[in-house]
Amino acid sequence: MAKNLTTDVLVVGGGPSGSMTAKWAARHGARVLLIEKRQEIGSPVRCGEGMSKEWLKEVGITPSPRWINLEVEGARIFSPSEKVFEINEKHAGNEVGYVVERDAFDKQLAIDAANAGAEIHLKTAATGLLKEGGRVVGVRAKEFGEPFEIRAKVTIGADGFESQVGRWAGIPTNLALRDMDSCLQYRMTDVDCDVRYCDFYLGTVAPGGYVWVFPKADGLANVGIGVQLSQIQEPAAARTFLDRWIDKHPGYAKGKKIDVVGGGVSISPPLKQTVADGIMLVGDAARMIDPLTGGGIANGCIAGKICGEVAAKAVHDGTPTKEFFQTYEKGWRARLEEKLYRNWLAKEKLCSLSDETFNKVVDALVDVKLEKLTVHNILKAVRDKYPEVTKEFEAFL
Repeated sequence: MAKNLTTDVLVVGGGPSGSMTAKWAARHGARVLLIEKRQEIGSPVRCGEGMSKEWLKEVGITPSPRWINLEVEGARIFSPSEKVFEINEKHAGNEVGYVVERDAFDKQLAIDAANAGAEIHLKTAATGLLKEGGRVVGVRAKEFGEPFEIRAKVTIGADGFESQVGRWAGIPTNLALRDMDSCLQYRMTDVDCDVRYCDFYLGTVAPGGYVWVFPKADGLANVGIGVQLSQIQEPAAARTFLDRWIDKHPGYAKGKKIDVVGGGVSISPPLKQTVADGIMLVGDAARMIDPLTGGGIANGCIAGKICGEVAAKAVHDGTPTKEFFQTYEKGWRARLEEKLYRNWLAKEKLCSLSDETFNKVVDALVDVKLEKLTVHNILKAVRDKYPEVTKEFEAFL
């Protein structure tokens, strides 16, 4: 039988937010154990593999050719009629700047955590929480199928979109269908992609979402789709819509699929609560994914740094309570919440737009040089050309 363990900070989940939390908790002097249910961190990849650059320095990540495929100039937004609006990478959102190898990126963050002092156990899954007097004091776990317990002063739920840790702790993490996307992506070779841009296709080609093309190299790209669960009839619809889009684009129809990944993504407003006595949630488990883009790496890492610092402080002060963890709640919300909530409101509106309206929005933007790309500036530009389109969006203006 596996041996019971004791640690200061236990992180459940070895994705970017988990590794980032572990690194910063260890850097601040806590004994840290990170557990990952899979046998390999970063695999299988479930990501479009695009990310912006400006946040990396904030959380102590050094860009490296080990995990960067390409540095792109920006993004191209295609209307349903396929009129194109180009945006440089600074204004293109959290998915544009670098196209990366996510498995290599995730492994590097785990290496950083280990080098900071964190211990990492693979093939180790949490199966339930340990509680004393209503406070979380660790987890029941299985390592290579062997049951054991891990006791911790602070437990971190970084177990992704399907998070069970939050649910076990009694933190409401349920999602409405309209706040979930079903995603599917092929890695394709022998395609006509432009390595200067990440491309996004809007409208009924992807109900409630978009089709993306993220170039990995000349002739090699991730071609994927996200569709809103409330707007589709069956689970396989994402594949149907993506295959239909590929068939209509000769530059991709001639390509060959060499990899396929799929999964769910939350596009919800941020959780009202991400902490309880003895526990904090971070990253996808805390619904920190951008509801407009479906991207969560940057937000998870930024919140992970705050989470790790607060966890270490709780260990040193001996106060891992819900009240003490308000420092984390306030910290990540001050940094991320307003944008997450505004983008959720924008997502709610955009999901109701017709192809005709999307065509007008992109048409209005093509002729305008926006100094800064924000929802507010976009709507002002659209209002100047198609005032009738912006009537539903008055709250954003």
